[in-house]
Amino acid sequence: MKAAVLWEAGQEPVIEDVDVAPHGPNEVLVRVAASGVCHSDLSVVKGKFPVTLPSLLGHEGAGVVEEVGTNVDHLSPGDHVLMLWRSACGECYYCRAHRPALCQQGVDMRLGGLLPDGTTRYSVGGRPVHHFAGISTFAEQSVVPASGLIRVDPQVPLDRVALIGCAVLTGVGAAFNAADLKAGTSTVVIGCGGVGLNVIQGCAIVGASPIIAVDVVDSKLELARQFGATDLVDARDGDVADRVRALTGGLGSDHAFVAVGSVEAIGDALAMTRRAGTVIAVGVPPMDAEFAFSPLALIMDEKTIRGTLYGSCDFAVDVPRVIDLYLAGRLKLDELISHEFPLEELGRALEQLERGDTARSVIRLAD
Repeated sequence: MKAAVLWEAGQEPVIEDVDVAPHGPNEVLVRVAASGVCHSDLSVVKGKFPVTLPSLLGHEGAGVVEEVGTNVDHLSPGDHVLMLWRSACGECYYCRAHRPALCQQGVDMRLGGLLPDGTTRYSVGGRPVHHFAGISTFAEQSVVPASGLIRVDPQVPLDRVALIGCAVLTGVGAAFNAADLKAGTSTVVIGCGGVGLNVIQGCAIVGASPIIAVDVVDSKLELARQFGATDLVDARDGDVADRVRALTGGLGSDHAFVAVGSVEAIGDALAMTRRAGTVIAVGVPPMDAEFAFSPLALIMDEKTIRGTLYGSCDFAVDVPRVIDLYLAGRLKLDELISHEFPLEELGRALEQLERGDTARSVIRLAD
C-alpha cells in the first residue's frame, strides 16, 4: 500500500510502498477513507514530540473494515469505523473507571510504536516501520487493535467521522467532561484551531455565556464566531486579561480553556479567570516544556489548573453522543473542513497547518 513514513525528525514524510503483514487475532484491517491533519503530526515531524522512528504517521482517521481477526466479534467487514488514537485494554483500573484515554496500553503504543503484542505490521524493503498512536492513518490501509475502533452510522461521511477521532472529541469532550459547565457559565478559549473551535462549540451546546475566543489570526476568530463564540479578542491588541475581565463584569472567566500547546498561554489563562475559576489545559506543549506558578496565589484565589487528555472521553458514550448531535444539526463537522488533499500532497497540508491559516485539512484516501 501507499503510506506516509517519517524516517527522520526534521524531514518531510515520504510516500512509500509499504508492506503490510497479516493482522493478528485481536486486530482489524481497515481501508482508510480519510485522515485529518493535526498539530500533533506536525510536532512529530518537527521533532518536538519524539516517537520511535521510522513511523507511519497519522492519528485522526476513519475507514471501512476489510478483515477482522479470529477473536473479534463486535466488528464485521463493511462496517464504517472511527479510529481511536488511544486504544484501551478494557480491563485495567482506568478502563473500568470509564477513563480509557488513561489506559497504559495507549501510552505504550503511542510512544513505542508497536501493537500490544510488541510487534509491527509494517515494513519497507524489509525494514520495520512503527505504528503511530496505534492507527497510522496517513495510509491506504491500517492494522488496528479491535479496541481502537468504534462502529459508526454509515450515513455520516467518513471524512467528517475522521475529524471526530481527534479534534472533535478532544475539544467538545473538554467542554462536556473536563469542566463543570452549565447554562450561563462564562468561558474563554485560547486558540481557535481545529481543537479550539470544538471547545467553543461544546461550550455553545451546553449554553455557556459569554464564550470569548482568543487568537491572533483574523480568519480563525471569524470561524470562532461561526462555531458559537459570543465575543472575539485579538491577542495582538493590548492586555487580553483586561479585556476578558471587561467582558465578564470585571470578574474574569469561570473557565479558561487553553487549546494551544503553549505554557505561556496557561499563565495567560490564569490571569483571565476569576477567583475560584478553572484553567483547563487542552493543547499539548513540547515534551520538555515546564510551567511555573505561584502556589500562594493559587491558594489565595482558590483557582484550579487541570489537564484533559482526549477530552476526558468515555469513547463508548461520547462518540455516539457526538454523532447524534451532528445528525440533529447541533454540532458542526462540515464547516471544520477547510481543505482536502491527496496523500501525495501531505507535505503541502503540513505546511499549511504550520502557517496557521486553516481550521482542519483532510487527506482523502478513498471514497
